[in-house]
Amino acid sequence: MPEAKKYLNLGCGSRYHPDWINIDITPHGPEVIKNDLSCGIPLSEASCDVVYHAAVLEHLRRSDAMAFLAECYRVLKPGGIIRVGVPDLEKICRLYLSSLTAALSGEKTAAHDYDWIMLELFDQIVREQSGGGMLGYLRQNPLPNETFVYERIGEEGRELVKALRSSPCCLPQSSSSLSAFIRKLRNGFRERILWWLLGAQEKRALEIGRFRLAGEAHQWMYDRYSLARLLNLAGFIDQQAHDAATSRIPNWSNFHLDTLPDGQVIKPDLFFMEAIKPGEQIHD
Repeated sequence: MPEAKKYLNLGCGSRYHPDWINIDITPHGPEVIKNDLSCGIPLSEASCDVVYHAAVLEHLRRSDAMAFLAECYRVLKPGGIIRVGVPDLEKICRLYLSSLTAALSGEKTAAHDYDWIMLELFDQIVREQSGGGMLGYLRQNPLPNETFVYERIGEEGRELVKALRSSPCCLPQSSSSLSAFIRKLRNGFRERILWWLLGAQEKRALEIGRFRLAGEAHQWMYDRYSLARLLNLAGFIDQQAHDAATSRIPNWSNFHLDTLPDGQVIKPDLFFMEAIKPGEQIHD
């Protein structure tokens, strides 16, 4: 009997499949292994047939991206597939230019589209608190350009908007790690002295720093050229762009990691690229 394929889903969040090895720093279920990927992947060399991660790479500093992909390379078997999903910088830029042109010509709805695409371009890079400007925009009821926004944020975004409208006070406004850190500082005499010695600017700097290190902010953006080049530098070959529904991974349509069972794309703002670890081809 042939050995079962071993598929790995990194930084899975709430989107995972029981037939895969699912890893995340904050597990959303018993099928998910708790692990901080900045410390490496807790699997042996050449142990996986597939490595997949979506909406992960952009959260790593550019200087750390290569080390992460090197870990992905290490755990893949020769001939194994890596599939990477990241926000599509090229498409965002094209939408920015088209909405800018339309807004300059006086199209009213284009001005709203321009506001949103500017948030996509910059907000997750520069934000200093959880949710940033995007969360404030999505709190509008009704959204002034609902169709355009939903085309960009997909099903996950729809669920967020639903949550905002049903219980807006329950969503985080700032980094919870900061609150935990402040509580820790206030425990004990020395920590209490330190806290009171900090001025308003220092406290704000601490707050921003803790948030920026918590992993929510984007650290870099990619397009087809830069991602293919990065994968090549990491040692992978045969880079191919894919959409959410297509893949060289066997039985991809059964896993519903990038699409729902009805075919709806979960995160339309992402593009996907696959590459191969050199060696004997192990996939049909």
